[in-house]
This record gives sequence, structure tokens and C-alpha cells, in this order.
Amino acid sequence: MFVTYLRRELAGRRKQTAIVAIGMALAIALVIIVNAVSSGVQLAQSTVLASVYGVGTDITVSETPAAPTEGEAGANGPQNFDFGAEDGATTDGTTTVSQARLSVDRATTSFDSAALDTVSGIDNVTAAAATLSLSNTTFDGALPERSTTDTGTMPTGDDAAAGGTPPSGGPDGAGGSSFSVDSFTVLGLDPADEAVGPLSAVTLTDGRSLERSDAGTNVAVLDASYATTAELVVGDTVAIAGTDFTVVGLVTASSADAATASNVYIPLDVAQTLSGLDAQVTDIYVQAASSTDIDQIQTDIEAALPDSTVKTQADLASSVSGSLSSASDLVKNLGLWLSLIVLAAAFLIAILFTISGVTRRTREFGTLKAIGWSNGKIVRQVAGESLVQGLIGGVVGIAVGLIGILVINLVAPTLTAGSATTEAAGAMGGPGGGFGQAAVEATTSDIVLQVPVTLSVILIAVGLAVVGGLLAGAIGGWRASRLRPAEALRSIA
Repeated sequence: MFVTYLRRELAGRRKQTAIVAIGMALAIALVIIVNAVSSGVQLAQSTVLASVYGVGTDITVSETPAAPTEGEAGANGPQNFDFGAEDGATTDGTTTVSQARLSVDRATTSFDSAALDTVSGIDNVTAAAATLSLSNTTFDGALPERSTTDTGTMPTGDDAAAGGTPPSGGPDGAGGSSFSVDSFTVLGLDPADEAVGPLSAVTLTDGRSLERSDAGTNVAVLDASYATTAELVVGDTVAIAGTDFTVVGLVTASSADAATASNVYIPLDVAQTLSGLDAQVTDIYVQAASSTDIDQIQTDIEAALPDSTVKTQADLASSVSGSLSSASDLVKNLGLWLSLIVLAAAFLIAILFTISGVTRRTREFGTLKAIGWSNGKIVRQVAGESLVQGLIGGVVGIAVGLIGILVINLVAPTLTAGSATTEAAGAMGGPGGGFGQAAVEATTSDIVLQVPVTLSVILIAVGLAVVGGLLAGAIGGWRASRLRPAEALRSIA
């Protein structure tokens, strides 16, 4: 009886069924597309961040640099290269000086490596690795030999004006000078940590990666792009802080749309020794047992290490710039609100049409109550009709949404993504504002947006269709149950 009556009523009100179903379908299709695009943007952001923070890295731990005390330059102050009077080698009137320094990046501070044990001991942490982020800066200069008077001292004042001899020699032979500052990034890491961290997010292109046995040895793995620029291959040597390292491997980012985290990778203990930062690290990378544990782990780390800065992948995603960031903001703001507004409008249309239909069926419902139908049965009848209308809209909406996702994937829009990193300036007067100071380098890459189809999106669509149908049916059924048999008799008379 229920099914027969339901089929007859839906067939008799095809226009109302079509309008309600179409409105529901458009709303559900928009929700599906917005959710799918949001997932695609999150995957794109993870691709960019994975090259810097490592595959499987859920949380990063660092320490905010302390403000320098009065009279102290601090970590963010300018770096100096000091040369003594006997430094350098003089040939043909030209003194050549060179000095290399391995130090922590600007705007970064190191902290005790014992923090790694603290983090590893926190519940639901499955892996943790520490790294030491450094910059190797080499200063090379050619200075002219300065002539002296007969007394062996430099002429000054009137003596200089009267008979002082200008400096001679130098690179140009006329007393000129030449200076250059070359720098590249160095990352010290434990070769035993393979599951998490920057080196877990790269692909080996030549040679081998760092191994457990490399601890304490002068071996290095180079970013392939940097190796090409520096004209280095496997088997060559690269100088770090005046020490030669053998290049054992070349790596590149796992994704063609991203960059690696550093130019050079060396064993952590060697990096600590060369930089004079024994038992110090700059970052700890953490892998959680489950995504649901990330908030708990973040809270526990902040409590155990109150001076640390703890960031999750969601926090780090804010560092991604370019059109990818714009797309993310668009999905979060405009897309979310637009889908909610359209969904609310679809629910409202379904409710209004259901109530309107109930009003036109006063005689029908009054007669049914007169022959013995209970209020509950009438409510179930109206709710059943609305539920079917909602499910029809849901099926159509899922189809339209999937077609929309297919179109986006076929078009494959390309988004620009940037991730800023801090490095030492490459030359005097460069972007850092002076030699030895840090510069912010933005790594830009193109990301092809791929929109995934997940079971959760389909379940959300079905759930919205059911909720919309039941909501409209419940309100319409309540309205129908309020009708009295006397109203039907009056309408017949």
C-alpha cells in the first residue's frame, strides 16, 4: 500500500518532483566539486611541503631565536670575516685571502639534541629525526700590496700628500681589490633515519644515499641541480668549512614540481663538529601513528618543550604561496560559503514545495484521516515522498559532480607554488643586504592540480540527499498531520 501510493503520488506530481530533484542535484554537485577540489589543493600543498619537510612528516619542531641582549649581535646580526696581518699569500704585489665558515642559517637557532629523545618518548610518535640546518659561506679576496715610506710605516697626513706611494698590485695591477662570497646550504642528518625527514622525500639519481656506516665520515650527497651548477659528479670532492667531502650520491625531489630541502647533505655528527655545535640540532621531524593523533602530539610536545615552536602540516601549508595559495583561499572561503548557500537554498525549495503540495492536498489528507489513517502514517507517507525526491536529486547530483571532477582532471589546470627558504647571501650587496647575511630564496614550481574522487565525498552527497529529503518530509508531514477531516468535507461541499 505504502509503495503503491508513493509511486502514484510521485508520478502525478512530476513537475514538483523534477524541480526539487534538480535543485538538490545542483547543490550536491557543487558540494562534491568543492570538496574534491579542496582535497586536490591539499594534496598539491603536501607535494610542495614534502620536498622540504619529508615524506610522512606530520609535525616539525624548532626553536624561535632569542632576542640578542644589549651589546650582543645575536644570531641574526651581520657575520664577519676576520683576517690577521699574516693571513693570506702575497704574490706579485697581490695578497690573496680566503676563509670558509659553516654556521646556522639566519633566523634559525640551534637547541640541545636531547629534545629528540623527549619527542620520541611522547605517545603515538612512530618516528622522529633531528637535523642541523647550516650555511657554508666562503670568502675570497685579492688585496693590493700597500707601499710604505722609508721608515717602514704607512704614510699619513701631509706625508702621504707629499710623497706617499699609492698601493700597487691587486687583480687589475693598479691597486684595485676583488672580493667574492660563495655560499650553499648544508643539512646535517642522521644516516640511520630513513623513514622521516628531508632525505626521505628525494629520489636517488646517481651513486648512493647516506648509510648508517657513514656516521663520522666526510661523505656528502648533493642535490642534482646544485651539482650541475657547481660542475660536480659522484666521486668528486666538495669543500665544506675548509674540509673536503667525497660526493657519494646525487638526489632530486620525488616530484618534478618541487625542490629538495638543501644543496648538500652530510652526516649529522660531522656537521655538528665542523660548525662547533656539538649535540645541537635545529629541527626535529615527527611522524604520527595516525592523523587523529597529530593534535595530541602537538599539545604534548609544546608542554614538554615550552620554548619550542611546533608546527603541523596544516600550519606549514600557510608558507606555500602563488596561485596554489590563492586557490586554497578560494576553496576555503568562496567555495565553502557558496556551496553552503546553494545547499540551504535547495533545502528551502524542497521544504516550500512540500508544504505547498500538502496544502493543495487538503481534501486527500482529510479523507485519509477520515477513513482511519493515523498522523504518524501520514507523516511517513509525506516523508517517504520527499526522501525519494531527495535521493533522485542525490543520484543526479553525484553524476553531475563526477562529470565536473572529470572535466577538471582533463583540463589539468597548472598552479604556481612557492616555498620560501632562508639562505646565506651569495655576494656582497646581494639580496641579504651584505655579505654573510641571509637572504630569502623563494623556490617556485608548477603543480598540476589533480582532483581525487574519494568514498567520503560520495557518502557526503548521499547523506545530504537523505537529510534534505527527510527535513522537507518531516516539516511537510507535520503540516499534513495537522489537517482535520472536517476540512476535507467542507472542500467537497
